Amino acid sequence: MCGIAGFWSPSRQESEAALQQIAGAMGLAVAHRGPDGDGVWVDQENGIGLAHRRLAIIDLKGTGHQPMSSTTGRYVISYNGEIYNFPELRRELEGYGVAFRGTSDTEVLLALIERQGLEQALTRANGMFAFALWDRETHHLSLARDRYGQKPLYYGWLPGGFVFGSELSALRAHPKFVPEIDRGSLAMYLRFGNVPAPHAIFRKTHKLVPGTILTIDATAIESGQAVGPQPYWSAEKIARDGLAAPFTGTPDEAVDQLDHQLGAAVDGCMVSDVPLGAFLSGGLDSSTIVALMQARSSTPIRTFSIGFHEAQYNEAHYAAAVAKHLGTEHTELYVTPREAQDVIPKLPEIYDEPFSDSSQIPTFLVSRLARDSVTVSLSGDAGDEQFVGYNRYSWGNRIGGVVEALPGPVRKVATSMMRAAPPQVWDEIYNTAFARRGNKNRQVQVGHKIHKLAELLRAPDRHALYLELLSQWNDPGAMVPGASEPGSYGGAERSWPELDDFTQEMLLLDTTGYLPNDILVKFDRASMAVGLEGRVPFLDHNVGAFAWSLPLSMKLRDGVTKWPIRKLLERYVPRELTERPKMGFGVPIGRWLRTDLRDWAEALLSEDALGRDNLLNPAPIREAWGEHLSGRRNWEHRLWAILMFQAWREHAGV
Repeated sequence: MCGIAGFWSPSRQESEAALQQIAGAMGLAVAHRGPDGDGVWVDQENGIGLAHRRLAIIDLKGTGHQPMSSTTGRYVISYNGEIYNFPELRRELEGYGVAFRGTSDTEVLLALIERQGLEQALTRANGMFAFALWDRETHHLSLARDRYGQKPLYYGWLPGGFVFGSELSALRAHPKFVPEIDRGSLAMYLRFGNVPAPHAIFRKTHKLVPGTILTIDATAIESGQAVGPQPYWSAEKIARDGLAAPFTGTPDEAVDQLDHQLGAAVDGCMVSDVPLGAFLSGGLDSSTIVALMQARSSTPIRTFSIGFHEAQYNEAHYAAAVAKHLGTEHTELYVTPREAQDVIPKLPEIYDEPFSDSSQIPTFLVSRLARDSVTVSLSGDAGDEQFVGYNRYSWGNRIGGVVEALPGPVRKVATSMMRAAPPQVWDEIYNTAFARRGNKNRQVQVGHKIHKLAELLRAPDRHALYLELLSQWNDPGAMVPGASEPGSYGGAERSWPELDDFTQEMLLLDTTGYLPNDILVKFDRASMAVGLEGRVPFLDHNVGAFAWSLPLSMKLRDGVTKWPIRKLLERYVPRELTERPKMGFGVPIGRWLRTDLRDWAEALLSEDALGRDNLLNPAPIREAWGEHLSGRRNWEHRLWAILMFQAWREHAGV
């Protein structure tokens, strides 16, 4: 895993020394992503520079150094990622007479590109990656990103130039980059808690959409325009193909197939020349990955979990029980509120672009814990998106039908009744009702969920309902003066995918939106901030294709989510160790904002701070802050989005 950066200035005004200096500065900006080595390659004749920062995982010798040239010298690459099937590809290429200098997957990828072309090579590569490829023969620069968007890649336009990098900090290190906030992107951020691809927080700057290639030439740079990124893989096509040719075996055969497919993905993710482990929350997804890892290891694998003293946020004891049963070498760390809050000042630098999923805090903490012992850690992320894991999937069709069937006035009355009591009152009512029934299947944050349901009932149709599910602020355009919010369902798609079922449509939109722009951003930035490579077996594209081929009735059975994963895990871990209501991976931000973090938040939410440069409308924010402090409403998600933007602005100096 690495950090990449580079630029192209076809005017060729800079000397070779200047090109070296600029590329070096851009690489230094992402040094945390690659602490084991650095490299710069420039071509003064064409005005191009590539930079690389290396986290050495495969081929620890000098033969893995980057930027790397192909054997013929035609291609030069700066590459971030892992190709899990590179051993098979290497054997195939060796059969054609290709000779290799080292053992890295980068060299295999370059050889595959030389033999089969860029697009064909990417369709055969199974892994996570983002890279820049310079073709010295055609004078074309290509950027490419993996299928699901596990690895980040930004790019932007300069006066007479083009710039790219793993993070925005690399682009900002170029002396001609102008960091001007894009108001439309800011509005999208306030809605989703992230800036979804292809947008970025700065004007004339973009994220490369997952599963695409962007190829440009000097003419495109001089005009400041280019043909848009071209897909080499499509999540929607995979979904439609799976729905058109569904799995026809029995449920037990489906679990057998999942065992085989996911096991193969875990096998690939365990290839490493450095110490390797896994995150373990004790939930279904992480426990399944750890169980499959341990079944393939002759020695105890290393597992890591974070615990909190607040019972409703703590899963560490569940993780410890799973680890004990599987026989892993388990490390857990119970974190105090002060230790968790100490991470907050680091967040603007870690995330480098406004990002407000508050589980970014424990994700960083568990990454830092793991990095003390290993360099690679596997994760159970994406099981929810692949196998119908979120609670909204189990009731999406039902509430969607209610939204479309009930008259507006009736929904308005129901909404008012549900919001009449503060969330904590609903919590007290619920807890009292369950006091004599034990903790089995007890839900958490019930009051917050009731208030969220009240907001959902305002939606006029299923499309608006889905957008409401994703939204932090419901009308962010009104929050940002002069903004025109681009149409989006949280990802690159601007139109609704018409499938046969609302739940399937939500799954696809989550796969192309929420997953790459929230879940994978959170995981990548938190792990790379400490020089830890994170791997996600559920995002093997073969696993994804199989998941889409399973009928919805096999993934969601009688209201039970992720049925195949549950049945697979039961082969390794007793059901009673993992069967419990979904908790998520959170921290009590709402309470902290009323107590320990109040002074910090008040400074960022003051009238003067909010009104700076007329980027935000202070009135609704101050109103939400007052309601939150009084306990009338829990606006933690809305306020955290504003706070993370304000803190990011201070750090970025924009």
